[in-house]
Amino acid sequence: MKITKNDIDKLNFELTLTIAPEDYSESVRKKTAEVRRNADFKGFRKGNVPASLIEKVYGGQILVDAVNQVIGKGLDDYIKENKLRILGEPLSSKNQPEIEWQKGNEFTFVFDLANYPEVEIDVEKADTITRYDISATAKEKEGMKKNLKEYYEKNLKEGEQPKTDEEIDKEIEERLAENYRQQAEWRLTKDIRSFYVEKAAVELPEEFMKRWLLSANEGKVTEEEVEKEFPAFIEDFKWQVVRGALMKKFGFEIEQNDVKEAARAYVTYQYAMYGLSNAPEEMVNEAVERMMTDSKQLDRLMEQVEDRKVLEKIKETATFKSKKISSEKFFELK
Repeated sequence: MKITKNDIDKLNFELTLTIAPEDYSESVRKKTAEVRRNADFKGFRKGNVPASLIEKVYGGQILVDAVNQVIGKGLDDYIKENKLRILGEPLSSKNQPEIEWQKGNEFTFVFDLANYPEVEIDVEKADTITRYDISATAKEKEGMKKNLKEYYEKNLKEGEQPKTDEEIDKEIEERLAENYRQQAEWRLTKDIRSFYVEKAAVELPEEFMKRWLLSANEGKVTEEEVEKEFPAFIEDFKWQVVRGALMKKFGFEIEQNDVKEAARAYVTYQYAMYGLSNAPEEMVNEAVERMMTDSKQLDRLMEQVEDRKVLEKIKETATFKSKKISSEKFFELK
């Protein structure tokens, strides 16, 4: 088999596989023998169906399977031997020539591939990012106070003293402070991601990625759905590229204990949401172990650990300028 590489640009390339009869003939022989051993035709004992009949009925599918096996191995070997770091998986090219599926023919297959983007980035003291200090407006406090007063009056138990204005004001301050602390932290994380994605100038083969998403989710999503969700997907993917580069830059590794701690935090939070703030240790441990055997959950937990490690390092190193802002102006930010 002959494989040639054609670079389209720095992100996209083609691989052309030329497959000769000797590349697939042995696989065809083995697959034919396997089908013959298990074939059940009326008038013939199992395993004794004539090879010519097997060829007539199953020959086309056997040939396709054998050639596809050669293609798969050829692509895998080429990628490994040339140490290519690809994005997604090879896709059949629009330049694919017509195939005449006839045993003894030479076959040509063309695949589109994309390089996984490599970025060089560092975190420096000179990197300056805004950290917002959010304050509630008087109008917001007034509305909240009115709602709380009505709630407490409606739910006042017999013999219970109503809350004073001072107590309600204090509760409002505490609630709003915690709410806006979380909002500010969410915004800070978003802005850190955006800052370093822009600094790294991440470029992606977007058209290839759209095709790959359609192929990988065949039948589950439409082209219109991919187009609609693509901006959010590409934003997350760019951060994934940057995060991976920074993990390598900082020499960070993910230990099993890191993942278990993340799983425990998630499980504890979930139980608390259902009113089990003091869930039995045995129950928590069982839930954690279940998560550790679920590949999808593990991938999500590992991403969380990577995020935490990288963001903590950035927060230790970069410069953050505090800016006071009203809640009204904060929610107008893009």
